[in-house]
This record gives sequence, structure tokens and C-alpha cells, in this order.
Amino acid sequence: MGINAKSLGVIDLELYAPEEVSISVAIRTTLGVTTYRGISTSVIIRHLTTRDATMEFTHRRTVQITSCLLLALALTQALYTALYIAGLTPPRQLLWGLESLLFTFLAAFAGAAMVQANHYRVGWSAIAISAVFNLVQVSIGLTMFGPFREAASQLEALGPATGAVVALSFMIYYAAKLLLGFAALIVGMAKMTEGSKALGSVTALVGVVAMLANAMLMAFGRDAFLPSPVAGGSGVLATLLLGLCLMSAERED
Repeated sequence: MGINAKSLGVIDLELYAPEEVSISVAIRTTLGVTTYRGISTSVIIRHLTTRDATMEFTHRRTVQITSCLLLALALTQALYTALYIAGLTPPRQLLWGLESLLFTFLAAFAGAAMVQANHYRVGWSAIAISAVFNLVQVSIGLTMFGPFREAASQLEALGPATGAVVALSFMIYYAAKLLLGFAALIVGMAKMTEGSKALGSVTALVGVVAMLANAMLMAFGRDAFLPSPVAGGSGVLATLLLGLCLMSAERED
């Protein structure tokens, strides 16, 4: 297949510490040194050049895609809420179906970023798990709300079962928004340390609000003293700010 022992060695080195390999090879090439850990620098450079020419999902690219997915999800949820408040019937199949696709890819890319990152892995984990929770919640809404409501309209005894399905959906929804608030808190604090104090502080603050609001509804129920739209709205805002923070990231890790 055109792969020799040396090229395999290059791959092993890159998997171990890709940035270290690239920097060390560049320094050695500048100084006229022709080997790195017993491997020819020309072989390493050729391998790295070939790698960069392929569709390699680097950490930076993964973060950028994740941020775009978060922003798109914030937009769809804001649109659904706006239509609902305006008294219009939101196209649930279209919007929830689109969200299910976005959540699926968000779980994949946030999970990849978690593995690639050297820091803030808990934040990436929160994003990935929230995507899985949201996918389950949206799937329940798309596949079970309609049949259960139709059955309850024909048989009154099924009313409690319908309410239980809706309650389960909201419990998962609140858990997902809590995790997104947690991720917003972590990423917001990280942005503050990097110098983006305005965006970072607002993101962290909204993250805390989303965490507290959704935790209250999880603990005390959907009919608790806190209105459900407050928890959902703060979660959507945390999602938006989280996406903006990741979009403005200037370094890979």
C-alpha cells in the first residue's frame, strides 16, 4: 500500500503529539538537521503535507462546526418559540426534524472535540451529552405526542399516560438545558481568562441562570413556582452565547 516502517513511525509520532512533531521538524529543518527521532525530516514533512491535504477534522475545525451547529439550534428554537408566542402553529415536523439532525451531528462533533481537547473536557462532554438528551426528547415529541393524544381523545383513561409521556419529554429537555448551561459556564470562564471578559462573563452568567432554572424544574416539577419558559429561554440563550464563544475561539485548545 506504499506505507513503509518509517512512514508508520511518523504516524505513531503524530498521533502521540502532532503539534510537537510539526514544530520540532520545522526547527530541525531550519537548522539543517535531517532527522527527528531517527526518521528523515523529509519523510515527516511529506506525510504532514499529505495529511493536511485530506479532509482531516482538526480540533479547530471540529470546534468551528460545533459552534455552527449550536448557533443553528439556537435559531430554530428561537423561531419555534416566536411562532408559538405569536399564536401561530409552528411546523413541528419540519423544525423538530431539522433539530434531530442537528443534534445528531452535534453529538458526534462535540464528542470528537472532547477527545481531541487537552482542556475543558467536562464542558465538551456536557455539550455532547446534552445533544443526545435533546435528540431523545425531540424524538419523543415527533413519534409519541401525536399518537398518545389521539388515543387519549378516544379513551379518557389514557390521559394520565399521555401526561406521563409529556412529563418525561420535559424532564429530558430540562436536563439537556442544564448541561448546556454548565457548558456555557465552563466556556465562558475560559473566555474570561483568555481576555474576552465581556462575552465570557455574560456567557458564564447566563449559564448559571440556565443551570439553576432547569435544576429547579427537574427537582420540583414542571408546575413549580418557576415558569417553564424561563428555563427553556435561558437554555436557548446559553446555547447561543456558547456557540458565539466557540466561534470566536482563536486557538485550537
